[in-house]
Amino acid sequence: MAKFTSQASCADTHEANTLSVQEARQHIAKLLSPIAVWEQRALRDALGRILHQAIISSIDVPPHDNSAMDGYAIHSADIATDSFTLKQVGTAFAGQPFTGKIQQGECIRIMTGAMMPTDCDTVIMQEQVMTGEDGFITVHGNHQATQHVRYAGEDLKSGDAVLPVGHKITAADLGLIASLGIGEVTVYRKLRVAFFSTGDELRSIGETLEEGQIYDSNRYTLYGMLKRLEVDILDLGVVPDHKEALRTTLKLASEQADVVLTSGGVSVGDADYVKEILAELGNVDFWKIRMKPGRPLAFGTINSTLFFGLPGNPVSVMVTFYQFVSDALQQLSGQSTQAKQVMKVPCVSTIKKRPGRYEFQRGILFEDELGLTQVKITGEQGSGILRSMSVANCFILLDEQCDGIQPNTLVSVQPFSGLI
Repeated sequence: MAKFTSQASCADTHEANTLSVQEARQHIAKLLSPIAVWEQRALRDALGRILHQAIISSIDVPPHDNSAMDGYAIHSADIATDSFTLKQVGTAFAGQPFTGKIQQGECIRIMTGAMMPTDCDTVIMQEQVMTGEDGFITVHGNHQATQHVRYAGEDLKSGDAVLPVGHKITAADLGLIASLGIGEVTVYRKLRVAFFSTGDELRSIGETLEEGQIYDSNRYTLYGMLKRLEVDILDLGVVPDHKEALRTTLKLASEQADVVLTSGGVSVGDADYVKEILAELGNVDFWKIRMKPGRPLAFGTINSTLFFGLPGNPVSVMVTFYQFVSDALQQLSGQSTQAKQVMKVPCVSTIKKRPGRYEFQRGILFEDELGLTQVKITGEQGSGILRSMSVANCFILLDEQCDGIQPNTLVSVQPFSGLI
């Protein structure tokens, strides 16, 4: 009589040796430390890079008191409740300060950004001034002492910490750093990430599909998400479900990259070899999470290289990358990370769910006719329905205890933050 052996199934709702979503994040966090290599980059080439050395201001910004308006610099003692008249004795341009003396009852024409004369402390905007042919001006309106003046060090003072270690440089930061006269910054080397797809059924774009074959979409979505993270990408293509080919590719990838990603080959099928080979070459920390989609996620190391074995289903790849891999790559890159935004909104859809797993339903945040933010599901939520990720702009988060959602129930929603 044949002996029956029970295997774990992706349909199981409860299973031993699986981790919760939070436990999986904790396991990953234990192995994360920023790469220990940095480099000097010209400021123009530093956009999107991660600071290895903090930016400290060595000057005051602005370096001198200056006018915030095109107008007239005056003594505040000359301000009257009604209109008053002053004699114009000169002009100050940005980069060309007025160097003479200004007595009470006098003023100078001043342009935005021009240095304030030491004798003046207030600026009247030009729209509130009538000019005469005799060199005198008449000021109208109500005015306060020190108005429309930007003071030295108002933005930054010498010695101020401007940008911390781990900060990702934005376009605004380029201008901020340039305002300090800094032309080079010290940044972490870009993280090197190798990735490939596994499966005998996969074909690359341009190849002819035979019966039972499909085009490999996962490498394109992974490439796009990695590109957004400003990492160096090594695309190793499609590797067939053959142990030796997988072993050779994994070994090569681990020698060339800081992180290796695969899609497919980590489930419970007879031809799913990635987890088995990973155990030979390195260490498997875990490979199952109580979540949907994305239950079979392998995580471990090959020597000093981190490994993420993502599921093969297209939606599962994107969900697991967004929920686990993206934060890990940012931390390895040296970037300071923050928890992803979560908000509570009413859900207008009915959602069926059984307790036991954490689910990431694809949703669409929208405003109703009253301008109130609500969310609805994208439709069918199968892990192979890639279109659900294309039209979605958020995940609807349903914890393990949830047994379904009725319309108008408040749900936790995680908006996508530009990675997908």
